[in-house]
Amino acid sequence: MFKSLKSVWKSWGVYGAFGIVLLIVWNTNILFQLVKEEERNKMELWATAQRELVESNDLSRDFGTLAFDVLQKIGVAPMIQVNENGSIVDFKNIEWSVEEDPDSLELYAVLNKIKLDNDPIPIVYSTIINQKLYYGDAPLLVKLRYYPLALLLILFLFGGLLYFFFQTNKAAEQNRLWAGMAKETAHQIGTPLSSLMGWIALLKEQEIAPDSVEEMQKDIERLKVITERFSKVGSLPDLAEEDIVGLTLSTVDYLKKRTGTRVEWEINLPETAILMPVNAALLSWTLENLVKNGLDAMKGIGSLRVGLVDKKNEVRIWVEDEGSGITAKDLKQLFRPGFTTKSRGWGLGLSLARRIVEDYHNGSIYVKKTKLGKGTTFELTLPK
Repeated sequence: MFKSLKSVWKSWGVYGAFGIVLLIVWNTNILFQLVKEEERNKMELWATAQRELVESNDLSRDFGTLAFDVLQKIGVAPMIQVNENGSIVDFKNIEWSVEEDPDSLELYAVLNKIKLDNDPIPIVYSTIINQKLYYGDAPLLVKLRYYPLALLLILFLFGGLLYFFFQTNKAAEQNRLWAGMAKETAHQIGTPLSSLMGWIALLKEQEIAPDSVEEMQKDIERLKVITERFSKVGSLPDLAEEDIVGLTLSTVDYLKKRTGTRVEWEINLPETAILMPVNAALLSWTLENLVKNGLDAMKGIGSLRVGLVDKKNEVRIWVEDEGSGITAKDLKQLFRPGFTTKSRGWGLGLSLARRIVEDYHNGSIYVKKTKLGKGTTFELTLPK
């Protein structure tokens, strides 16, 4: 019930935020129209003052002075006055790119631009004056015009930050979950493992079926390695100088003995040892995951190639199979925790492999190439 209420509150929160933005945009549009109408009234007053100034020869001097004062002080919007032939006779509030007097081409370019902003205001007096006043939007109107866009941009940025925060929090929660499950698994395995080690020791003392006990001992050692791997998930592991060539070879040899005869192995490793700071248990786990994925993709039939290339500042290890390949859709989420194409898979192998290589060893792991029906090549790089 709590989760349901929480989900409802989240939904209403999103709808409420969206509604508030719409309300702000709507109010901004109303304010824009009001300011635009007020600017129109100012321009009409200016046009009236222009006409009355001409008529002032027949009226009182004071009225002419008032009209002249209106002409000088009203409005900050760009204005251009043209005669009946379309020629410019006067202009006001025009900004120029140069300090000297503007040329006619630039002035007419401004005229063509502000013609698109508002309808002209006629200035007609008897047969003496037949002119039009074109005016553009004032700076305030320009700002109001782009205000909703700026608001939406801020909203999208804020939404992006929220999405990033929730995704990061979700990823951290998933990591804590996987780490907790891994440590609990290691703890659960540890109890029967200790008991099995005691029984093995007892069987050795009584010299009962030595060959069988030896094989059981190998499996016990294998369980110890698995327990060690799970116990290190979620904590920063210790790195030690290890022979990366020997580690790769031992991992592949272990899997070769437990694979059917219909798999052909091709191992390309340097003959000399390469010492690197790695965590042997976790890196071996990564290699096992890549090899097992290749075997599963081939359904236990085909050729599997494992290679290691020694570079100046890094070592590259690749695993190539002849399996079914990976689709472009699956390739995008291949390393995402929980994603799997197997009917019984947990979707943890490759996500753990990426974490081991990138977070613990400062390396990288990626799909070097893949083709449907032909196979896939995984490659990981480890800095020396």
